[in-house]
Amino acid sequence: MSADMQSRYETLRAEYETYQAAGLKLDLTRGKPAAEQLDLANELDGILDGFYILQDGTDVRNYGGILGIPEARALGGDILGVPAANVMVGGNSSLTLMYQYVTFMLPKWRQTPDTPVKFICQVPGYDRHFTICEHFDIEMIPVPMLEDGPDMATIQELVAGDAAIKGIWCVPKYSNPTGHTYSPEVVKQFAALPKTAGDNFAIFWDNAYAVHHIYGKLDSLTDLMSEADSAGTADNVVMFGSTSKITFAGAGISFLGASSTNLAAFEGHLSSQVIGFDKVNQLRHARFLKDAEGVAEHMNKHQAIIEPKFRMVEDKLSAALGGKDIAAWTTPTGGYFVSLDTKPGLASRVISLAAEAGVKLTPAGATFPHGHDPEDRNIRIAPTFPSMAELEPAMDVLVNCIELATLEQALAT
Repeated sequence: MSADMQSRYETLRAEYETYQAAGLKLDLTRGKPAAEQLDLANELDGILDGFYILQDGTDVRNYGGILGIPEARALGGDILGVPAANVMVGGNSSLTLMYQYVTFMLPKWRQTPDTPVKFICQVPGYDRHFTICEHFDIEMIPVPMLEDGPDMATIQELVAGDAAIKGIWCVPKYSNPTGHTYSPEVVKQFAALPKTAGDNFAIFWDNAYAVHHIYGKLDSLTDLMSEADSAGTADNVVMFGSTSKITFAGAGISFLGASSTNLAAFEGHLSSQVIGFDKVNQLRHARFLKDAEGVAEHMNKHQAIIEPKFRMVEDKLSAALGGKDIAAWTTPTGGYFVSLDTKPGLASRVISLAAEAGVKLTPAGATFPHGHDPEDRNIRIAPTFPSMAELEPAMDVLVNCIELATLEQALAT
């Protein structure tokens, strides 16, 4: 290899060793809100001021009401974009509702213990979705994420040819981790998808980042439920969301949106395990966020905190790696992540180098089923949790490790 390449490698290696000597302990692993974001919802504490009675006379401190209080169902409807009558309000985690809905559907999908059940998973995608499939021994079929949503031509071919495919995981707005929002055409194709799929096919529409913009305004996402109503497939759609990154990450409320038929059936399924979710917390959130306008106003405060962090990530990546043809990354307008691709075969090495220099990244392969990225190239960057003072050196280490690993690979050939 050229002397210039060797010289650049030695420069980067010396820089890397200074990071190792600095004793850094920085974490870019999970998409958690920063403390400043959590502080925005501190008014939740004490907001009820001893008043626990709804307009209809319901005392939220008591048992009952699996579907949730009307005020919280309306709030969930505003966030999911469906009528309040089609919303269930759960506990602090939408992931729990997803897990419970899979449990609800499994008897329909798996008539015998040997009946195969398969899910389509967009990649790179959300590792918690994959974990649910692993738990229930559901085979995962990866399909690549494109600029306007997952590869629908491939998905249509797959579901038409294999009746064992019973579901698909989707993060339709500011997708985790790429940040892409599904185009109107892709949403229409989703609404039609159950017509060519096998019986009891379910679209798991995890709209976790529905109101989470980074820069000026929200992307527009076509209303899947309306499209499904028109296509006659509303019973094949189930939507999820939560306030986990709106108020308190560990003490929010979650939402499930479904057709009237499915919602009633799912309520019956839950009735054997729960009497009702935390209605006091539901009322706190309804009083605090109020409605769609209140949510938008609150999320503008989040945006002011996270925008500088995403700008820093973009600036660091562009300044250090731009034009070098060694990495590609997304520039999301919403959500919580930046998705970066190295040259094939390098993600694991980059993450290992970064760890040795005191910067933790999400494990290589985490954005693929079973933690296996076949090209070993995708890295999920989570900028929200660290402070700006922590994020800057973490990004300096990351870009150093990407170029260093790339040169290592080149020099070894």
